[in-house]
Amino acid sequence: MANIAFVNGKWSPLSAATVSIEDRGFQFGDGVYEVIRTYDKNPFRIEAHLARLKISADAVGINIPYSFSEMGKIIRSGCRKAEFSVTQVYIQITRGMAPRNHRFPKRVKPTVVITFRKCKTPSNKMRREGVSIVTVTDTRWSRCCVKSLNLLPNVLAREHALQSDATEAIFVRDGKVMEGAGSNLFAVFGQSVITPPDGPYILSGITKSMVIQLIKQEGLRMQEKRLTLLRLTTADEVFLSGTTIEVLPVTRLNNKPVGTGQPGKTTQTLYKAFQEEVLRTSQTV
Repeated sequence: MANIAFVNGKWSPLSAATVSIEDRGFQFGDGVYEVIRTYDKNPFRIEAHLARLKISADAVGINIPYSFSEMGKIIRSGCRKAEFSVTQVYIQITRGMAPRNHRFPKRVKPTVVITFRKCKTPSNKMRREGVSIVTVTDTRWSRCCVKSLNLLPNVLAREHALQSDATEAIFVRDGKVMEGAGSNLFAVFGQSVITPPDGPYILSGITKSMVIQLIKQEGLRMQEKRLTLLRLTTADEVFLSGTTIEVLPVTRLNNKPVGTGQPGKTTQTLYKAFQEEVLRTSQTV
């Protein structure tokens, strides 16, 4: 088992992979990315992730030099080479290498980097006891729906969370909850579940969309609508969703208990349903 990288058609150990210091991803954050994980060594929802990658690339005018089929073959090959039971696949595509200039360079070839490493997942303790979250003012740009490399506000927010003994930071804009620094957020009120709707300030989560379908299948009322921070503080349950965290219970918000202070039944039911869906999907791959 080894961390490996695919850079512009060449395979290497991750530690030996390099790109030019004049790459626009390094100079300007001029690029997009995507994260995929495996279950039973199979990339999960790879088609949806690659589709979202293309949406982000199209939004900033970057042409992906590989087809979906070619990308799929590279990713599956990398997962086999790495040999981890659970692999985190990170895809980064930048506009390419060119002398530093703000304007788009002409006739430049995009840089494609794909890395494969062991996926870090929440501990049993985190699932059993839940995690703590804190809220931060949303200072990000107005196109958060593009999964770009410009993540400094997210980095600062996550660091604030860690310094506050919390797992995640939740962005709040004008009193309304948006999303986490690296996750989507759901709140449970009785038999209703609310999540803020996709839009300029919220990335359309692949796991989020799956969880929404599971909520409906469980007979709960699913609402995608604006959620104020004030109302969030009154939720019976809160949970996060994401590629690597799946469905993760939140038991403290800004250092105060959420609901009973323990993972709630709805969250536990949805996590179980998520695992069942993963198993069902993996068996059909």
